[in-house]
Amino acid sequence: MSQPASAPAPAPAPAPAPASAPAPSTPARPATEQLAVLPESNPRGIPKAVFIDSVADFLGGPDEDAEPALKSLQEVLAKYKFMESNQLSRRAGLDEKVPELQRTLAMVETLQRKKDDACEFETTFELSDTLYARGIVDEVDEVYIWLGANTMLSYPLPDAHALLSTKLSTARTSLRNVIEDLAFLRDQITVTEVNVARVYNEDVKRRREKREREAEEAG
Repeated sequence: MSQPASAPAPAPAPAPAPASAPAPSTPARPATEQLAVLPESNPRGIPKAVFIDSVADFLGGPDEDAEPALKSLQEVLAKYKFMESNQLSRRAGLDEKVPELQRTLAMVETLQRKKDDACEFETTFELSDTLYARGIVDEVDEVYIWLGANTMLSYPLPDAHALLSTKLSTARTSLRNVIEDLAFLRDQITVTEVNVARVYNEDVKRRREKREREAEEAG
């Protein structure tokens, strides 16, 4: 016999919130710490790199240290290369997945066609990576499809065809997006590498001019 639920105890009165201290003001970002990417991005959210028109303005003045700007640009470059590495791995997986789905879908279509014709057919079964056997396939109504994570489910032929068609369409779209992202990333890497080289050369130039001025003053 279930016992009646007890009434909830009254909630304690809320304590007054402590007065919050005023938030400290954020100092203005110096020119050498300007963001090296634009608010613009591609459809998958990869930011677009800034092309530095004027290195002197980017550094913030003739006497500004170029090291923070170089560090910022190199960090952006490292992030772009990391994203490129991930996209290359995704493309390698999709390059294998799309043909595999195409072959599987073609087999389901063959089974459906043979079933409609009410005839058996001979095919080759893969027993291992290098071992195959020939066999006769009778009329079938369902197939087993690997879904990943060591999971296999049986599907009627029409459902299997619909599932594989959806997966193939999704994989093709993903592959197309990855190819576009890789092209976009290559452009951003090139722009950022050019920026790094220009800032580095400007820094070398400033250091040389500074040494020359010091030598003239000492002389």
